[in-house]
Amino acid sequence: MSESETVLLPAVRQLEMLRVGEIGVLELAEAHIRQIERLNPRLNAFADFDAQRVRAQAREMDGRDPSGGLHGLPVTIKSSIATAGYRCEIGSLLNEGDVPRADAEVVARMRAAGAVILGTTNCPEFLMAYESANLLHGRTSNPWDLERTPGGSSGGESAAIAAGLSAAGLGSDSGGSVRVPAHFTGICALKPTPGRIPARGHLPPCVGPFAVLGAIGPMARTIADVSLLFRTLCGQDRDDPVSPPVALRTPTLEKLRGSVIGFFEDDSLVPVTPETRAAVNAAAQVLREAGFRVERFRPRTLEQLRKLWWKFFVQCGAMFYEPTIRGRQAQLSPIFREFLSIAEAGGPLTSTELLNAWAELDLLRAKTLEAMRAFPVLLCPVASIPAFKHGERAWNVDGEGVEYLHAVRHTQWFNALAAPAAVVPVGRSPEGLPIGVQFAGRPFEDETVLGIAGIVDAAFGYRPPPLATTR
Repeated sequence: MSESETVLLPAVRQLEMLRVGEIGVLELAEAHIRQIERLNPRLNAFADFDAQRVRAQAREMDGRDPSGGLHGLPVTIKSSIATAGYRCEIGSLLNEGDVPRADAEVVARMRAAGAVILGTTNCPEFLMAYESANLLHGRTSNPWDLERTPGGSSGGESAAIAAGLSAAGLGSDSGGSVRVPAHFTGICALKPTPGRIPARGHLPPCVGPFAVLGAIGPMARTIADVSLLFRTLCGQDRDDPVSPPVALRTPTLEKLRGSVIGFFEDDSLVPVTPETRAAVNAAAQVLREAGFRVERFRPRTLEQLRKLWWKFFVQCGAMFYEPTIRGRQAQLSPIFREFLSIAEAGGPLTSTELLNAWAELDLLRAKTLEAMRAFPVLLCPVASIPAFKHGERAWNVDGEGVEYLHAVRHTQWFNALAAPAAVVPVGRSPEGLPIGVQFAGRPFEDETVLGIAGIVDAAFGYRPPPLATTR
């Protein structure tokens, strides 16, 4: 098997090869280093990568007994998740040169499980965009088409994993930031229930409304890989007030089949491409053939959830960053300035509006969860469109205009709901771009979402972008 084939194998297969001695830790690390050196100049996925540092980790692990379930696996970390010794600047000139002294809890768990950290990956400035570009590290490109974005804000992570620069990794998601990049690049991802994977050490902290919206989530080429990372990294962090004492569950296929799946192709307000509709229906058919009950169902609260997400993510997000950027606007990237202009158009939130929105969110979540008693798992699109070209902000879909944030509204609902949501690649656009589908469940039912998503992933599966396999 060639090196370029090895680095594109599922993470669970790479781990199996390590366990049986089919490949060594240093040999696997070298294969990834060469893939990075070959493709990263074109993708620009990394914020910090040092081949010698990777080799040093790998040599140390080659000389000792396996220490955990990820022993020797080469992984990457989004540069907004504190990784000791690596640049974690959140894509901002304001943070240039920032290197954490301590790991985020989830990174510490990855190291304890034996992972080899390849480096940190690129993201938009301060994470507030669905395109990964900044003035500090530049623009990340999609391995399926270099003229297109891999999404954001975990775009560097998704590009690296899709092209075999990394076996798996960690992103974060407050508005679709692991799911949209997974959809755009043809990989899998999970936005877990907030706290199931500890978020302590995320930059900036997941506090206030972002404790509801935000989560650190695993990204990989298969749901089996995502599930492995979830099992390895989940569990209560006693120093994180959002992290719950929820035990890991392993639902059987029979138990999974007890969950009625509600599916819908759009929200009736914003159109999706015909190929997106086809992908949702193809996933639904696979589940029917696997013995699941799949029925049309769409919660009536989606648009209300999206509007509240907008208040918290866009308006509160801008309010959170105001002290940081005050007097330093000249150093901000165009993409972050764009975010600020969107927030300013909505006007500032008053204390009364914020208090009412917070109360409304709790009531609306309760109403949505009540509706989901009959349909505890939802199947729907990830976005209206596949990966867009760098800088694009409006599209024509089925004769209707679709604007920037509305094209990815499908992920925002589940951030407001604090629900687990996973993405699986299923279809292709006329241009050959990946199209994913999204599975969402009730809060704390992450294992159910992963189990059902895994059935669909097994039927379709990861396909490497041509860039990753051609010399």
